[in-house]
Amino acid sequence: MENKRLNLSNAQLKWETTFKRILKVMSAILVLIVIGVLITLIVKSWPTIKTLGIGFLWGKVWDPVGNVYGAYPFLIGTLLTSFIALILSVPFSYAIAIYLGEYNPKGWLSNLLKNTVELIAAVPSIIYGFWGLFVLVPVIRTFEIKWHIAPYGIGILTSSLILAVMIIPYAASLGITLIRMVPSPLKEGAYALGATRFEVIRSVIMPYTRTGLFAGVLLSLGRALGETMAVTMLIGNTSALGHSFKEILFGPGNTMASVIANEFTEADHTEYLSALIELGLVLFLVTVVINLIGKRIITRFNQN
Repeated sequence: MENKRLNLSNAQLKWETTFKRILKVMSAILVLIVIGVLITLIVKSWPTIKTLGIGFLWGKVWDPVGNVYGAYPFLIGTLLTSFIALILSVPFSYAIAIYLGEYNPKGWLSNLLKNTVELIAAVPSIIYGFWGLFVLVPVIRTFEIKWHIAPYGIGILTSSLILAVMIIPYAASLGITLIRMVPSPLKEGAYALGATRFEVIRSVIMPYTRTGLFAGVLLSLGRALGETMAVTMLIGNTSALGHSFKEILFGPGNTMASVIANEFTEADHTEYLSALIELGLVLFLVTVVINLIGKRIITRFNQN
């Protein structure tokens, strides 16, 4: 007599095995894609890697006409705009996450604010670039005149402000979800002991969600490092760096992504094209290193 239950179990076991193999194959494909991207960048940028070596990172002159290439101004511009934007955005991201996750998780106002945050993430970056040109640049220029600074309007600071607005939703959306997932017994136990809502947030919610919140910060930073269009429209697009931090911050600059976007179609000889691709390689490695450092910090959080 046929055992239907046994046949069902065998069928489930076969599907489980097949599904596991599919997951392994897809994971392997993803790893191969990343490795393929890295190899492609290395191969295509090999002429300048062989010619300039590690000095490419420290070179301060970018002159395609003279066949001189240095990534230092673009590396500084990329790191400055990204980290300034991150510093400016984190307080707003955490405030939005705490308000919508704990203080006002339900209701029409909560839904309106949550939809607004999601809309900010969905707006194309070129729209932010136009808004920055017509609204933010005149405001920045006005302040620069009052502070007796060269009134460029465009520059590192302007790009950072736009980036800060653009990356707020990434950490905020993840933070809202994490805060709403905090187990109720933990919060109720703290309230039963006489804790205020602020104390519950500080002593229960934030420690419980800190790993996920930091992951959201990493996600925002990755978005800022790779942003191209809005930054290209607002940063000024020059390889010349100021002599002081004040001049660098308020003056025009460039990022690795923006210089590639501006000059890739103009690369009319092998060395020029290779140098631009090597900039892409440097940006790829910077992103990987920063994410590895972030993962290490998350691991330390979990251990503590």
